[in-house]
Amino acid sequence: MVAATLEPHDAARSSVCVGSGGETGGDASADRACADPQRLRAMIDAHYDFIWRSVRRLGVRADMVEDAVQQVFLVAARKVGDIADGSEKSFLFGTAVRVASDARKRAHVRREIATDALEEAADDVPSAEDLLDQRRARALLDRVLAEMDLDLRTVLVLYELEEMSTPEIAALLGIPLGTAASRLRRAREDLEGRMRRLAAQPSQRGGAT
Repeated sequence: MVAATLEPHDAARSSVCVGSGGETGGDASADRACADPQRLRAMIDAHYDFIWRSVRRLGVRADMVEDAVQQVFLVAARKVGDIADGSEKSFLFGTAVRVASDARKRAHVRREIATDALEEAADDVPSAEDLLDQRRARALLDRVLAEMDLDLRTVLVLYELEEMSTPEIAALLGIPLGTAASRLRRAREDLEGRMRRLAAQPSQRGGAT
């Protein structure tokens, strides 16, 4: 149902907490981020890819993802002493949801960038027609997900894209198992309904048949 997802660059992962320029580098936050380097580095190594994918799938534009991920780990760095052992992933994901929400509010134009589809398909080198179909499918999915309630979108992303089980989702979000299952059911129904309505709409491109 879902197209392949971009993966973070190794350089972006290694830049977290380096403090070497950019929005997060060389400031007081970066200095504080390195106050407990061993635990922070362990969190980055274990969860960076997951947080990167989560931020992207929660609607942050491709050109804003790395900055958003940096923000997530800077928040974690400032609060590292308050994060209970074993709850690092849950804390990071909760922070990612909030950061992604803020990033979407700042983005006035929501559109797919052509390089997204090109990077996703680089290994297979598909035909121009296949590439266009992938871009359209990705753009459609992003449009539908962006319109969904955040709670529903979150469980759907975790279940369908991260392939987490319902108990794992409940534990990650800190909600009862029944709540997670209910949200997932409603999310699927919502997604299917939105896709059906979109499919039933006539093309918005005038003159093309």
